[in-house]
Amino acid sequence: MSNVKCQMSKKGFTLIELMLVVIIIGVLVAMVAPRFAGRSKQAKITAAKADIEANIAVALELFELDNGRYPTSEEGLNALRAEPSDLESWKGPYIKKRIPVDPWGNSYQYKCPGEHGDDYDLFSCGPDRVVGGGDDITNWEEGASSE
Repeated sequence: MSNVKCQMSKKGFTLIELMLVVIIIGVLVAMVAPRFAGRSKQAKITAAKADIEANIAVALELFELDNGRYPTSEEGLNALRAEPSDLESWKGPYIKKRIPVDPWGNSYQYKCPGEHGDDYDLFSCGPDRVVGGGDDITNWEEGASSE
């Protein structure tokens, strides 16, 4: 056997280099995270507006075209999925899957006839989950009424 000595090279990161990388990543996260935090709330509000002004509204309009009226408050939005007993011209379901819930996990509120100048009121209680809490997302303009 020959006396060949292998030299092992020690390559790698030192503890100080690893700590510097962690600190740099921490600083970047601290700078970027606050900018995205407000976006999450805004994205949820936008999603609720899309449901109220487009998705559910279109289903309600199709229901009204077929039946000559909007669902009553008692029938609620469930009339878009299951045929009410007193209708003969129901051609639903008008919403394919299930009645959507708002981005905060609550049911959309529906009243017909509406109290705010439209045929119906459709709204989400918003992030505070309280009716009239000031952050409701509605299908009417604030300050408008049927009076």
